[in-house]
Amino acid sequence: MPRSILLCTVGTSLIYPNLANLRKTLAEEAGKPDDRKSIPVALRPSAERLAAAYESRDWSAVAAALEPFPGNARLCGAEVNSVTSLIQHNYIPGDAGIFLFHSDTDEGRHIATILTHLLRRRGHQPVEAILVPDLQDQDPKRFRTNGLRNLARLLCDRVRQYSPAACAINATGGYKAQIAVAVLLGQALGIPVYYMHERFSEIIAFPPMPVALDFEVWMRFSGWLNALAKDFLPRHLVEEDGWDERYESLVEADCDEQGRAVLSLSATGQIFHETFRQRFRSSRDQVLPPAVPAGQKRPPVLHDHKVIHQLRTPLTNYLQRITDEVPQVVQCITNYCNPDLPQPLRFCERNEGIEGVYSNGTATVRFRVETSAQTPGQRSAVVAALNEWLSGQ
Repeated sequence: MPRSILLCTVGTSLIYPNLANLRKTLAEEAGKPDDRKSIPVALRPSAERLAAAYESRDWSAVAAALEPFPGNARLCGAEVNSVTSLIQHNYIPGDAGIFLFHSDTDEGRHIATILTHLLRRRGHQPVEAILVPDLQDQDPKRFRTNGLRNLARLLCDRVRQYSPAACAINATGGYKAQIAVAVLLGQALGIPVYYMHERFSEIIAFPPMPVALDFEVWMRFSGWLNALAKDFLPRHLVEEDGWDERYESLVEADCDEQGRAVLSLSATGQIFHETFRQRFRSSRDQVLPPAVPAGQKRPPVLHDHKVIHQLRTPLTNYLQRITDEVPQVVQCITNYCNPDLPQPLRFCERNEGIEGVYSNGTATVRFRVETSAQTPGQRSAVVAALNEWLSGQ
């Protein structure tokens, strides 16, 4: 069944070499016989207007001059060629909505503007250009650490908005790593991914891979995934809660300005996190243990720990909210306090139980969370539910 929404990565072929070389091509073909010209005689006036519009940087005029060209004309660029093939093969309807994920460069912005005007002229609705911050080729570190993650996050945002069943991914345009992220995301979410090489006469679909990501790994690691999605964190801090070698592919290792080992979320980790957050939200009732009856919930217990009095009022309120608002929680009991160790707020599995971390930016308190979980799988699910609750605060 055709997909109504196309998520399309954007490259530079429309400008380089197509539009940038158009004036030269027109001059070279001026003296050739008609049967040896790449631009048909009937379209030469449009090509002249197109060259003039490009030279004046009038992007809406460029789109208007491109409109008479058939969608499979090489001059239209990889994005239009591949969209045309998708329509011809009934993978998407002729009026499909198209979202254009373009690089954080001047060329990316210009091409996305042209394509937005052109695709709207050709009957697609909605059509929207989406800039991917830090997706550029001047700073490889920014590209790897931020650009690819931002691409994964923004693609997932649109999938959440329209549903996996409505979406397809066109991974034809853009950097090779950008295409790889789009393919991985499609495989993870069960979304068809298409690609058209410049030498292909038609678009191809990537076959689904018989690989499943581990839902329970995500549930156990969800607290740190939430934290790493926001910032770099010291590696030793992340490893304190128990490190699994399967986490390695989800993070990027680096050093901060002081030479200390830090971690951030990788593009793969971003896809993994977004994929399972969506899956958890739709299936949480199937994996969580029963809710605790109101009469069985108990107030928080705050032990002294010598310095916990500094946090007593906000901490009590925080622990009470967890107990009241997360159905599977029975009670929260503090077990540690450090007045000089700020840490990210999170929940994790620790010593075969569930532990929460509270911090006011200066001091940190750890607390045990008693729940209705009876099995390791239920316990992991409650950890995920607690971290989802925390992400909504």
